[in-house]
This record gives sequence, C-alpha cells and structure tokens, in this order.
Amino acid sequence: MTTDTQQRILDAVDAGFDAQLATTKDFVAIPSTRGAEGPCQDMIGDLLRQRGYEIDDWHIDVEDLRDLRGFGPIEHDFSKARTVVGTYRPSNNSGKSLILQGHCDVVPAGPLDMWETPPFSPAIKDGKMYGRGACDMKSGTIGALYALDAIKAAGLKPTARIHFQSVIEEESTGVGALSTLQRGYRADACFIPEPTGEMMVRSQVGVIWFRLKVRGFPVHVFEAGAGANAIMAAYHLIHALQELEADWNERAKADRHFKAVSHPLNFNPGIIKGGDWASSVPAWCDVDCRIAILPGWSIAECQKEILACVSAAARDHRFLSNNPPQVEWSGFLSEGYELVDAAEPEAAFAKAFDAVYGGVVPDRAFTALTDTRFYGLNYNIPSLCFGAKGAAMHGFNEYVELDSLRKSTKATALFIAEWCGVERV
Repeated sequence: MTTDTQQRILDAVDAGFDAQLATTKDFVAIPSTRGAEGPCQDMIGDLLRQRGYEIDDWHIDVEDLRDLRGFGPIEHDFSKARTVVGTYRPSNNSGKSLILQGHCDVVPAGPLDMWETPPFSPAIKDGKMYGRGACDMKSGTIGALYALDAIKAAGLKPTARIHFQSVIEEESTGVGALSTLQRGYRADACFIPEPTGEMMVRSQVGVIWFRLKVRGFPVHVFEAGAGANAIMAAYHLIHALQELEADWNERAKADRHFKAVSHPLNFNPGIIKGGDWASSVPAWCDVDCRIAILPGWSIAECQKEILACVSAAARDHRFLSNNPPQVEWSGFLSEGYELVDAAEPEAAFAKAFDAVYGGVVPDRAFTALTDTRFYGLNYNIPSLCFGAKGAAMHGFNEYVELDSLRKSTKATALFIAEWCGVERV
C-alpha cells in the first residue's frame, strides 16, 4: 500500500470522526445488558443494511452449541438471543479474508446515583466519552464500522471477503461468538477492537464462573448458637478459595507471558444472596464467583481443584462437614488464549500501527478474556485484539479517550486495507 493510499484513508477517518462519535453515542445509549441486547442488534443490522452489506440475523439455539469447545452454561432467558453478521463480498477476491467482531452486551450499571452522568445518556467532556459500554466495547465496534467507511470514502474497496460480526454474551459465556463459528463463518484472520490501551493482546487468561450453594440451619437469633449461619459458612469457603487463588498465582510466576504481571489470576465473589429475615439465622446463601486461569490450563482439571478446595474447607467446618455445600457451574468455562502462528496478520498490523503511532506494537498480557479465544483455539484462525485507551470498565463513570479512539480507528482501517488489499472503486 502506497503512502498516498495510506494518507487518503487516514484523512477519511478524520473527516468521518464526528459522524462516528454521533453513532457511538446512539449505540451507547441503548441499555444492552444481558438478555436485553435486541435493540443494539437491530441498530447494527440497520447500519449494515444502509451500507449494502449482506445480512445474516438469527436467533441462537443453545442446543446447537452445547457440545462445542468453550460453551458455558446459560441460566437466563435466552429466547431472544441473536447474532448479526454483515458480509462484504468483493468483486475481485484477491486478498485475505477477515472477521471484524464486537460485542454489544454490557454489564449492569449498578446504583445510578453513584454515576456522575447517567450511564445510558452518553456524555462527551474533556476529550472523553462517558457511558456504560462507551469503552467496553461499543466505541470499538462502531470504530471498526467507520474504518470500513473510511476505506470507501477514500475511493477504495477491499479485495477480500469481510464478515462484520456483532455478538452478545461476551461478558458472561461467549456463546455469541461461538454461534458464529457454529453458523459456519470463517476467515484468514480475526480482529477484535476491544479497549486494550493501544496494546496488542499477546496472551489472555481464561475464566471459570461458579456458584457456591450453602445451606444452614435456621433458628431465632436469640438462640443463634443452636443454629448454623449459612452466610458465615459461605465466608469460610470464600477464605479457602482465596488460598487457592494465591496458590495459582504462585504457579503463574513460571508462565512466559504472565510472570511479569503482578497477581494475574483474580478470584472474585461477585454476587451474594442469602437469608430471609434479619432476626433469623440464615438457612441459605448463594455466592456467584469468578476465577481466572492461565492459557494451557485444563478447564476440567481446574474445576477439580475448585471442588477439592471447597470440599476440604467444608470438612474443617463444624456444620458444613455434615452438610456439604454444592458447586454449580454458572457461566464462563473458558480457556485462556495465546496468540501464536500469526506472523502474517501481525506484520500487516505492525505496518498500520507504525503509520499511526510510530514504532513497534507494544504487547499486553491481559488479565481478562476476549472472544479471540474461540477463533484461535477452535479453528486456528489467528485472532488479534487491539483497541483504544479508556477506564472504569465494569465500574462507575466508564469512558473512552476520544483521541485514542480516533487513532485506533485509523490503525484498524489501515490494517484492513493492508490485510484484505484494496483497489480503486
């Protein structure tokens, strides 16, 4: 790709950036929490149709996915779950095909009074866009769409097939991405513009979700010693799992990517529910937990370690020793992923990065996970993950930095042009 072609694409990103931000604000304004992603998928479908892409919009059947590698159990109403894919097919198919993917699901906002601006009323101030999903990852999804627009606005068209995929469930199971593979979508590479802080994710953890179900013995609180408090018993198990977390982080010190990362494997008791009455010793407590694992670790073996940890802790407890807790697998059962055998797409992205940022692409060992794992682990599709800077993902006052978003959109556009090839319209 010539310097002149590069510059035309970069200028086109700049020319379209105000429109890109307006579309991003509209996208962020949709409260697409788990089970409510439909309006976002409608919007993406409309945007793709307006641009002339071939649309595939289907309801996901969990039974089609249950036996596939990486499937995580679905517990909520999934009857309205959809995936949307827009496909560009070139008249001259001479380049390398590409999957561009973003997820439209977002995590709950939490107490609204703890936000400085309403989470689903996106606000731009001080060079940042605030709102739930503004960073993770709606700005990246719309950025990829406008990267394609910039190529067209520059008087060019890609010379390879491109699948623009909008998926759900990235935040809890990943089955949205898995559904695209079950549907048959493949490409020579995949690119996911998650907010990585302008670094390439070289290695990422896997994640296991599980639920501790603890049962106690209820009595009136005036005779609390005669009962068994399920909430306090659950804390006993949590402390034991923190010890497992510490042990796993010791093992991580030998990993070639994560040895330089302080405490990469995090255990989190994220939801706790229990009891029925303040003056009754609680008879039940459920704790939803998340723990990370390293690339290469077996999901099944890690599940065994979790079960052994909980069982050992129960044996050391006066009540639980005779009333053992249950463990349910409640979401992610996801392996970690390491980017390997990706020299060609990495070289293409390195050229794009150098043209926008200058220098060599910095690497990142990611202590969260992304959908790239499905493409790399299941079908050896090299999957790159790179995106803008931002902060407070899953927290209050989430934001994406607009200057960084502009740059990452430029890098995405140049990568598409380099990887897929372009020709004049």
